[in-house]
Order: sequence, then C-alpha cells, then structure tokens
Amino acid sequence: MSPAAITGIGAYAPRFRIDAEAFEDAWGQFQASGVNEKAVPGADEDSLTMAYEAAARALEAAGTAPESVGWLAFASSRPPLDEGELTPRLGAMLALSDATAGHSFAGSTRAGTRALRAGMDALESDAKTALVVAADAPRGAPDEDVDHAAGAGAAAFVLESEGPATVVDRGTYAAPYPGTRFRETGSDETRGLDVTGYDRRAFTETIRGAVEELEVEPEPDAAAIQAPDGKLPYRAASAAGVGADAIRACATVHDLGDLGAASVPVSLADALASGRDSILAVSHGGGAGADAFVLEADGEVPVVSALEGDGPLSYAEYLRRRGVVTSGPPSGGGAYVSVPSWRRSLPQRYRLEAGRCVECDALSFPPSGACTDCGALAEYEPVRLTGEGTIEAATTISQGGAPPEFADQQARSGDYAAVIVALEAESGETVSAPAMGTDADPSAFAVGDRIETTVRRIYTQEGVTRYGFKVRPA
Repeated sequence: MSPAAITGIGAYAPRFRIDAEAFEDAWGQFQASGVNEKAVPGADEDSLTMAYEAAARALEAAGTAPESVGWLAFASSRPPLDEGELTPRLGAMLALSDATAGHSFAGSTRAGTRALRAGMDALESDAKTALVVAADAPRGAPDEDVDHAAGAGAAAFVLESEGPATVVDRGTYAAPYPGTRFRETGSDETRGLDVTGYDRRAFTETIRGAVEELEVEPEPDAAAIQAPDGKLPYRAASAAGVGADAIRACATVHDLGDLGAASVPVSLADALASGRDSILAVSHGGGAGADAFVLEADGEVPVVSALEGDGPLSYAEYLRRRGVVTSGPPSGGGAYVSVPSWRRSLPQRYRLEAGRCVECDALSFPPSGACTDCGALAEYEPVRLTGEGTIEAATTISQGGAPPEFADQQARSGDYAAVIVALEAESGETVSAPAMGTDADPSAFAVGDRIETTVRRIYTQEGVTRYGFKVRPA
C-alpha cells in the first residue's frame, strides 16, 4: 500500500443543540447513554450543506485551489436523495472542475471510511489530490434510542501523496449480521431489532476483525471508534486493543451525538486538531462490517473547525426544527422557478459569480440583461465575489409573512432575516444583492454589520431542493 497523506481538514456541526435533560423531561428517560447533548441541523441544513461547510474549510486549511482537486467523494447514510447524483452539486458549490471524478457512498454508517479508503486508492492510480467528505444526520423514531442519540456533523479531508499526517496501515472485515441498524426502503427512520447481545457481538466482532487485519500493531494516543452512543465505543475498547483514555481523547459523541457515517471522520479530525501523533480509527456499519486505519502525524495538520454550539433547544423546538410538529406548506404554491431556469443561475447562487461590463467596467449581480450603469447589452466578464460584505438594509420576516415556497422552512425555524448586502469583490468593489439570513436570530442582522455567505437549502418545489447562498454574521 502506497502511503496516503492528509494535508488539510475541515469539520462542521450545526449550531443548535439539545441536551439529555430535555429528553428526560419529555419522555421520562433518555436512551442514549453517555450523550450529554447533541447537534441538531437547522431547517435549511442537510447532509449536502454540511458537506459543503466541512469541505470548504478543508480546502482552506490545506491551501488547495478547488480546480486542482481531481477526485471527490461524498459519504452519508442519509443523503438528501435516495436516487440522484449529488457530487456534481457539491463540486459546483465548491467550484471544483467539471472534470473532477465524483463518487458517492451511502447505505451504512461505514460509508465515511469506505470513502476514505477509496480516496487512498485513487491516489495510488492517477489522482494527485482527492477530497473526501462525510456528512450525516441520523434519525429514528422519537421514542427510540437511535433518535435520542442522533446528532449531526461533517468532516472533510484533502488527501495527497505527501503531508503531515500519513495513513500507514488499514484493514477491513465483514460478517453477516442482518438486523443490526438498518433503514428500510422508503422509510425515514433508522432502526434495529434491539437484540442487545446480538448487536454488541456484531459491533465488537467486526471491529476486532478489522484491527486484526492491520499489519502493524498500533499504539495510539487517540482512538476514533464508531459511536452509536456514548457507551458502546468503550465496550469495544478491548476488541480494538486500546484503553478508554485513548477513546475519550477524541470522542465527539458526548457533545455532538451519533454522527452516523461522519462519526469516525469527525473524531479523527478532532484528534488531529488536538495534536495527537498516533491515531487508530475504526468504523462500523450495521449488517455488518468495519474499517480500520492507523495514522501517524509528523507535525501540525492544518484544521479549520466549527464544532461549537449555542444554548440548548427545548424538546418542542427540537421537534419543530425536525418538521415533526409543522403543518407543511400552505395551499396555492409559490413563485414558480423552473429547474432549468434555476440551473442557469447556479454560478451566482453557489459561487457568487458576478459580471463585469466590458463597456464600462461596472459590476452586476446577477450578471444578466443590460448593464445597470451604461445600458450595454454586451457579454459580462465573470468575476468571483469573496463571500464577505456589509448589510445595507435588514428586516424580519415573521410568521405568516413568508412567501408560500418558504413557509415550510419558516414553520420549522421561526422568524428569519431578509437583508440587502453589499457583497465584495477582491478589487474592493461592492455590488448589492438580496439574501436570507441564517445561523442567527433576525436581531443579529443590523445595518453596517459584517456578514459572510454559506450555501443552504432555499426551498423545494416538484421534489427538487433548490440550494443557494445565504448570509450569516461574520
């Protein structure tokens, strides 16, 4: 096996949190042992938007130009679509080349490490730079342990042939254990048969098997072990050949919950961010199988991380953000924008591509029609905006005030800010554009405040989710 190196890491978790006490108040018990609180995706977040957040940070950390990425992987046990290629959207959001080879991994909490393994194989062939992204937000029935533990988060890795953290060995193992953690076709909820001894054997046998397949005997100072809850990783410590302290050194499950396919990747990112020199990473997927990796770090690994959260939600707020207690979109529909029309605007919505008038040099956003300064109808020269700017006007859209296409999201997230922002080009010029606020209460958006852009869900029509830029406080 040729060594694969990690040259940059990005990690992300939604800002919303719910703690164990809120579940205990609602249900009389909390069925996720060892989880103190967990991350909750916002109404405009899903695994694809979280993947964007982590991947953009990984590219920033590595100092990698998006167009140099030759291989892209997106892994999730709960992608936004059961069928439909998502890597072209993620690649477009990140401004990767149209020729970048995209690969999707799903169907298991092991998908994140499957993607990492495939990325390493790609480096052995002809890919010079690979980007591997794992993002997930598991979901179960409200009264079951899967949902009590279910969190949300993402991690991304830039892989190259040389770098500060090297994968020196890897192993894999699988054995048939039907009925352990699965989601039936057409179902929105992950479940298991809750046969405790059977589930535990599947978990420990596959983890032990993957570690025994390693050619080196790891002596890690951190162990990133799959974490369906805050107790099971420690029960597998002997199977992995590590102590509880090594697991605790990078266990994100206690504060973020079960991250599904992103569980091991986020814990691995946390271990490297905290300067661990030797790391064992072992995933597990129901069914059942496991992957094991040994990483050695020689120097600091660049990491850009956003895993901190805000104050906890109440259980009622948690249900609302999941869409459990909302009534759905109102009758009458909304402003219709066809998918072909939306697609034509993706450079603006994903990458903030403005246009410079070739006659008078004025900037326009979006660049369409006649130049607003000189009236010329000539083609625009593309100009990428920086994603930063200043609020020029702000208002709050309260309940009942949103257009019908935004009503479902507003029912889940509450009031939101609508703003006019002066978006900046690298030249220092600005161009004004309307935008929706996210990641903060409407009161956090005021004239003169600095903002940054991100990519989120806008709305869904005809079953097709429209993604585009929103703004948040810088």
